Order: sequence, then structure tokens, then C-alpha cells
Amino acid sequence: MLIHPQFDPIALQLGPLAIRWYGLMYLLAFALVLFLGRLRIKSQPFSKWQLTELDDLLFYGVLGVVLGGRLGYVLFYKLSYYFSHPLEIFFVWQGGMSFHGGFLGVIFAMWLYSRKSSKPWLAVTDFIAPLVPLGLGAGRIGNFINGELWGRPTDVSWGIVFPQVDTLVRHPSQLYEFGLEGLLLFVIVWLYSSKQRPLGAVSGVFLIGYGTFRFLVEYTREPDDFLGLLSLGLSMGQWLSFPMIIAGILMLRWAYRASRKPFQLRR
Repeated sequence: MLIHPQFDPIALQLGPLAIRWYGLMYLLAFALVLFLGRLRIKSQPFSKWQLTELDDLLFYGVLGVVLGGRLGYVLFYKLSYYFSHPLEIFFVWQGGMSFHGGFLGVIFAMWLYSRKSSKPWLAVTDFIAPLVPLGLGAGRIGNFINGELWGRPTDVSWGIVFPQVDTLVRHPSQLYEFGLEGLLLFVIVWLYSSKQRPLGAVSGVFLIGYGTFRFLVEYTREPDDFLGLLSLGLSMGQWLSFPMIIAGILMLRWAYRASRKPFQLRR
């Protein structure tokens, strides 16, 4: 049995300014997108992207993540609370971000960028999809440092006690998500995108991979206490992930049909 170290959520205190680990993980995520984007442009000339375009793309992506993530949390998880406390929607330092909201925010931001740059929308999402998973993984490390989004009670030998919650041994679900939605998804999508693929195919693989991994990990993650489990014993995260899987399958099928090429993971 392991015990969560209960890290101080504040990494650095500079007078009245507190720099939190979770904020640093967001900065790390955006830095990883920038680094991997530059690497992809240089190593994959078939992507037809320029380094100067990456900075604008990152700007749009940051807005999509932050605004979409916050609004998604408000709408998907605590709508009634924020309806009664509307000003607290802006209190982002209190926590409360939704991946699925951030995902929708990025999708919309990429649409805006595609209009500005005259690039096909799916070409934009195909380019950014391999850059995202490691940033997601950084966010899950931030969750673990904060001791939030803990797992369900378990008897596995690697279970962890989160003293700020109770004395039960729980799944370290944040680390499962780091491994699956972060590292493994990155390897899958990065390798798949290393060859030229039909328009929309890389985005489809990302949707299937993330949706599947998140759906599975949710079985080990404690549901939000203000929501619990919903219909069919599934969590909100699972209900939001299921459409991603379906959309990814349809997109992948459409991409290969449109290109008249048989689907293959490797060429």
C-alpha cells in the first residue's frame, strides 16, 4: 500500500504571486505542442506546414483549451451551481476544467484558424492531433500532484491512499490516464501520422484512441460526488467519450473511402 505524498500545490511563491504545479503543467503542455509541432514540420514535409504558421495555431489552441475547458466544466458538470453563482465561472483559480469541453473548444478554434489560413479544417486537426497526447499526460500529472480526480477503492498492490479523501486504498487513476491517454496515445498517433494519410484519418485515430482509453479508465476513476454514475452505470466521462469513439470510426471510414485506399495502420 502506498500513500499519496500530498504535494504542496504551490510550486513557487513570489510574494503575493503563487505559481501552482497545475499551471506549470499547462505551460509544459503548450511547450510540448510547440516542440512537437516544429519537429513534425521539419521531419514530415508532406504535412505542408510552415514554422511561422505554428505560432498562430498555438495561439488559437490555447484560447480553445482554456475557454472551452472552463465552459465545458460549467455546462457538463455543475450547470445548476454556476447558474446560481454566475460570477464564479470566471474563478478559474478554484479549479474546474473539462477535457471534453477543451476538446470542443479546440475544434472550434481550429475551425476559426482554418478560415483565417484558408487551410482545410481536417488538415488542421490532422496536423495538431499527434501533438496533443503528451500535453494531456502533463495535465494528468498535475492532477496527481494536486491529489485530485482520485480512483475508486481497490485491493490492487499498487493502490494508493489519498489521505485528503479518506483511508481507503484507491486506484491511481490519474497515472493510468497519464500512461494511456498520454504516453500510449502519443505513440500510436505519432507513428500513424509519420506517413502521409488520407485527409481526416489522423483525426479519426486520435478520437478512437482517446475515447477508448478514457472510457476504460473511467471504470477505475471515482465519479464526481455531485454527479455519481448516470444511466447504465456509466460516468459522465464515459458518456462524453462514447460519441468520440463513434465519430472517430465514422471519420476514419470516410477518410479511406474518400481516398479509395484500404485502411491500414502501416505502409
